[in-house]
Amino acid sequence: MDLLSAIKALHIIFVVNWFAGLFYIVRLFIYFVEAEEKDHMERNILQTQYKLMQKRLWYIITWPSAVIVIITGLYLAYELNYWFQPWMQLKLGMVFLLFFYHLKCGQIYSQLQNDLITWRSTKLRLWNEVATLFLISIVFVIVMKHLLNWIWGVAGIMGIAVTIMIAVKWYKKKRKN
Repeated sequence: MDLLSAIKALHIIFVVNWFAGLFYIVRLFIYFVEAEEKDHMERNILQTQYKLMQKRLWYIITWPSAVIVIITGLYLAYELNYWFQPWMQLKLGMVFLLFFYHLKCGQIYSQLQNDLITWRSTKLRLWNEVATLFLISIVFVIVMKHLLNWIWGVAGIMGIAVTIMIAVKWYKKKRKN
């Protein structure tokens, strides 16, 4: 296996890890916030456990994966001379926004580690779907590199976003009943 292929493989593996970390960390945030409704003893046990799980996930999987994705991605873009390809510029823009999503998750993580709850579980459920939209968008841009396909991809992403919002509202109503 040549070096470029190995770097591509590592890039893909750590993209999967990074997204898994982002998906799961927000789920842990939701569980932490929902534990607030439990009695004092159960709440303390659950929130202590969730804090530990969040810390391990954030520092052992999510952050290292993000760093490796960025390093391998920049290396690949340089080696393959993709910098000025329109699809690559769009992908890099989305990865840049994904990194801000990552940083916002870090801010929520820090707040919860200090027992400061500023987000409700419904808002966190919607926030969790943002990573899904990034994943779908980035994959579509990579696979469908032609402009016409981007238009269909963006339309599909908008449709998925609307569907997710409707599903979350439906789930919230169902849960209250």
